[in-house]
Amino acid sequence: MGEALQELRGAALLPRSCCSRRGIASSHAELAGCKMTLTTTPAASVAQAFFYLLLCVPWGSSCPPSCQCTERAGAKAVLCSSRHLEEIPKDIPKDAVFLKLDANSITRIPSNAFRHLSHLEELDLSRNAIEKIDRAAFKGVAAGLRTLDLSSNRIRSIPKEALLALNAKLRLANNPWHCECALQEVLWEAQLDPDSVQDITCHTAPREEYVGKPLLQVLDAGVNFCSVRQRTTDVAMFITMFGWFAMVIVYVICYVRHNREDTCKHVDYLKSLPSTQGHAETTSTAL
Repeated sequence: MGEALQELRGAALLPRSCCSRRGIASSHAELAGCKMTLTTTPAASVAQAFFYLLLCVPWGSSCPPSCQCTERAGAKAVLCSSRHLEEIPKDIPKDAVFLKLDANSITRIPSNAFRHLSHLEELDLSRNAIEKIDRAAFKGVAAGLRTLDLSSNRIRSIPKEALLALNAKLRLANNPWHCECALQEVLWEAQLDPDSVQDITCHTAPREEYVGKPLLQVLDAGVNFCSVRQRTTDVAMFITMFGWFAMVIVYVICYVRHNREDTCKHVDYLKSLPSTQGHAETTSTAL
């Protein structure tokens, strides 16, 4: 492929400055020089040169209209902060390393939202209105992601599968968390940012005394939300079994009582048979 492009360059007399290292003209002056060269070449060479220019265009690195694409330490950074976005842009460049989506109005992170961003290392989703995060929201970026900021959103709960597969440092502070077993497991197993872990506060909890307290403080006091859930499950199973047992007993009692009534009626009927037969014999004798 490289040799073919060199042949096209030579055939079209296209200067090397027409395509910079990134595949685009490095200045307007160079681009004008390219155009002038093209206008002075034969028709066949012009077609070949035009084809070569198309190859130079970075089709896969376009920037979303609402964002700004720049470089940070030689890596692609996509800046979409404070752009009134309500969902994650679809056309984020695949070579993005830093992605800032903070201070928007995003409410949900769907499955595979960043799957095509295999080079992503830092993802900032803070100060949005996120309420729901799907289990496979960060599928495809788990290996290289180093920082994930979900602070200052509206997250009450999150599937632990969405976070425990990540090796990234997590920021989860300033969300209206419901303190439960899943959040406790995230706190124990995930890599949380130590500077923000104290700001993970119980907005709601199984017991009123935990509300308003930092989750870490509640857990340090010996509370285990996972054991509470297990006890709740055991109680529910016991109540269910007791209900079925009570239904069986009621059925047996009704069945026995119904049979007893039928038996009594049958016995009464049998007792009435001899007196009826004797009355019939007396009547026939009188006749």
